[in-house]
Amino acid sequence: MSPLLEVRNLNAGYPLASGLFSRPRHLPIVHDVSFTLQAGQTLGIVGESGCGKSTLGRAILHLLPPVSGQVLWEGEDLGQLPPKALRKRRSEFQIIFQDAVAALDPRMTLGRIVSQPLITFEPGLNRAALHERAAEALRLVGLSPDYAARYPHELSGGQAQRIGIARAIIAGPKLIVCDEPVSALDVSIQAQVVNLLMDLQDRLGLALIFISHNLSVVRHISHDVMVMCLGRTVEAAGRDAFYAGPLHPYAQALMAAVPEPDPVREHARLGQSLPGELPSVLAPPPGCVFASRCPHVVQRCNTARPALREITSGHNAACHFAEVL
Repeated sequence: MSPLLEVRNLNAGYPLASGLFSRPRHLPIVHDVSFTLQAGQTLGIVGESGCGKSTLGRAILHLLPPVSGQVLWEGEDLGQLPPKALRKRRSEFQIIFQDAVAALDPRMTLGRIVSQPLITFEPGLNRAALHERAAEALRLVGLSPDYAARYPHELSGGQAQRIGIARAIIAGPKLIVCDEPVSALDVSIQAQVVNLLMDLQDRLGLALIFISHNLSVVRHISHDVMVMCLGRTVEAAGRDAFYAGPLHPYAQALMAAVPEPDPVREHARLGQSLPGELPSVLAPPPGCVFASRCPHVVQRCNTARPALREITSGHNAACHFAEVL
């Protein structure tokens, strides 16, 4: 089966201010990332803050133009599409933002916010049809159609995120990029939002890219997991294989940092923090991106960058010594 989304050797970053006679420069963030995503599946992307997860999500959707590489949507290279054709395609892939309240225009009613994608992608709809579609989207995310007359300042954080989800699904997308959609919410509300996303995935056949630093949440929602460190993929595997035993030292450190639900076991556990400092994105190390903090580092790690390779069936890691760690 052909993948819904295929990302090939994607590189992305942000332009840096330069002088009048200077060459344009980019702040490199994402380096040589590749993966595929099937329809109806969820890819969890995890890593520390600043590892490039959100930049990757924006580059996939071409909200941030990639520096190089390809994003193939149903076999079509989005980077080769003219602006009008790309705009037409955007109804098929949407995004949910981390800061749900800031993502809503305070001057607009919730009904208008939710129906805005229809105004863009289906301009021929009349007002009654817009109201009906907005009401249905609100019902799908567990809100009464009466919310359409309210404003963003009247919402809690969880309700605001439901509005963001309603706006993302109203145009009938096939893929939604969820950019840390629960990190700003209370734990009980996080579970509600994650369960809502899984329910919508089953109902609507959605594919999801779920970006998070919370490995517990990613385990609950994802089919596959990809770990990023300093803009590079250091591990990629199916969910069960990854949680049975991560292979890269960085992924192992992330797993060790997940709190124990049992307070007695958590209290008895020795807390460990990674040594060393995170390298600068302006001067990345020539070898492994994790070398400066890895407890297993040898000289080879500082000079030779390990390739992302298959260690066991379907389980890939970018470590020289993944087979023996």
